[in-house]
Amino acid sequence: MTTASVSSATQSDVDNKPLTKNPHLTAWVEHMARMCQPDRVVWCDGSEAEKARLTEHAVSIGSLIPLDQAKLPGCYLHRSGANDVARVEHLTFICSPTKEDAGPTNNWMDPTEAYAKLRELYNGSMKGRTMYVVPYVMGPVDSPFAKIGIEITDSVYVALNMRIMTRMGQCALDRLGNSEDFNKGLHCTGDVNPERRYICHFPQDNTIWSFGSGYGGNALLGKKCLALRIASCLGRDEGWLAEHMLILGIESPEGEMTYVAAAFPSQCGKTNFAMMIPPKRFKGWKITTVGDDIAWLRVGDDGRLYAVNPEAGYFGVAPGTSYASNGTAMRTIQTDTLYTNVALTPDGDVWWEGKDGDIPAELTDWQGRPWHRGSMEKAAHPNARFTAPMVNNPALSKFADDPQGVPISAIIFGGRRADTIPLVLQSFNWTHGVFFGATMGSETTAAATGKVGVVRRDPFAMLPFCGYNMADYFRHWLSMQAKITFPPKIFLANWFRKDKNGKFLWPGFGENMRVLKWVVDRARLRVGGRETPLGWVPRPGDLDLSGLDLPTEKVEEVTQLTIEEWVRELESVGEFFASLGANVPRELHMQRELLLARLNLIRNAGPQYRTP
Repeated sequence: MTTASVSSATQSDVDNKPLTKNPHLTAWVEHMARMCQPDRVVWCDGSEAEKARLTEHAVSIGSLIPLDQAKLPGCYLHRSGANDVARVEHLTFICSPTKEDAGPTNNWMDPTEAYAKLRELYNGSMKGRTMYVVPYVMGPVDSPFAKIGIEITDSVYVALNMRIMTRMGQCALDRLGNSEDFNKGLHCTGDVNPERRYICHFPQDNTIWSFGSGYGGNALLGKKCLALRIASCLGRDEGWLAEHMLILGIESPEGEMTYVAAAFPSQCGKTNFAMMIPPKRFKGWKITTVGDDIAWLRVGDDGRLYAVNPEAGYFGVAPGTSYASNGTAMRTIQTDTLYTNVALTPDGDVWWEGKDGDIPAELTDWQGRPWHRGSMEKAAHPNARFTAPMVNNPALSKFADDPQGVPISAIIFGGRRADTIPLVLQSFNWTHGVFFGATMGSETTAAATGKVGVVRRDPFAMLPFCGYNMADYFRHWLSMQAKITFPPKIFLANWFRKDKNGKFLWPGFGENMRVLKWVVDRARLRVGGRETPLGWVPRPGDLDLSGLDLPTEKVEEVTQLTIEEWVRELESVGEFFASLGANVPRELHMQRELLLARLNLIRNAGPQYRTP
């Protein structure tokens, strides 16, 4: 049963009254209610009693299915419609005043046209339903980073998810006071028809309107919509950065703490990296998680770059998650977790492809159909999700809720590349590092495009999430150097390089700790490296490979830089920059030309260049 079928509420809901006297907020909610015409309006306060009431209601209407409460206490399963299982980039719009402001990488719609189109859809859309008013804070409640949002939704599933993913309820209203500075989010599932599905962002109005989807990325408006698309515009205007980045802390046995932010496109092990468990060789070292998906970065009074995680939970992909790949995540999702589109075992447990243990003989699949071992169909949807509170994380940083954030010493950009990009490469300076971020990407798979090995550029892992012209976004990154007295060191990483037989050269997972330690030591100026025409790489012996059964020739191959590959890479980058138009900063064009000139000098002088 989809969230669009919600048509009733408890008597407690009927009696619920506004929780604020803020005239700007109450007037806006009344205006939205007149348009959508719900049977009742419920203001969410974020209390435990409310959570219990909404959960009971969601179970009663079939939106949530209780799981075995002894095995998975506080956990429930939700099944979405088969046509509503992922973000819809082609139906996501930036409705800025001009098309140029949205840029060539975003879908643009004229704001007047967008408001008119969606008003027709919203008109009477919540008849027979409950309108939930969800006040929330992105970021620690008392933080100067924090932003207030109000999401109006007809989905109890969304309201419960927002409770996990944000600081939701009365705390947001108290922080807002009588201010009119809040993001106005309106969400309605409608009839979950892809032909009437729009996710529209109005940066100039600090507004998000989403219609026709109940999937998290389209419906949890505090996440990608506010925390990235709208926040990237706020960051541009206010002088900070909203980034699709994890934040982790690495603590040495002596207690020295270093914080790293990292951006990876999807399917590149981002959450695994944020929750990494160091291998046995690194006894006494600890990885703590500040955030696994989004970082807001501002310059502190001391001239360093500080980051907060604006979220309060994890909205992760379930398939492939196991104790082998991410034991921390598995422990995190054992309590108070909402599962979406995973399979159900006969005894009330959850299952997905890649989970630990034997494949069950029988399951109920993600669409509620019988499933048997050996079936050609997936039991769980490939984009099945879990929503879990960050406080569940056994490796949660004690500074995850620090209002001032944590100081960032290094930034890592990565992607999934079978060749060209070495295991790790350090930029020469901030501008060179921005070039790394602006040109990062991953190779496509046959399942995605019908072609294998095609590089899809995903600058800063922000291509689907930047709320304005990507070329101007590059310029904003470059301009931040003037504000940062002590800029983080910037690195490029690639865990996915393959040998000539198509086998991964690097074991990945916890072994990435070895690369991370070199990154931290470089950031702290206490380990060597070799300068190449493209950046700094580890010398033999710089990476701690003790206890790792990896032949020397594989280490050499995974750290290799090959001229012909990089010449092709930089030529491809030139085509990408051209596709972004005339706004691409000259500094980035010059970086490409400089790197290409260095390679051509070496190519003309002798044999192929390889790192020693």
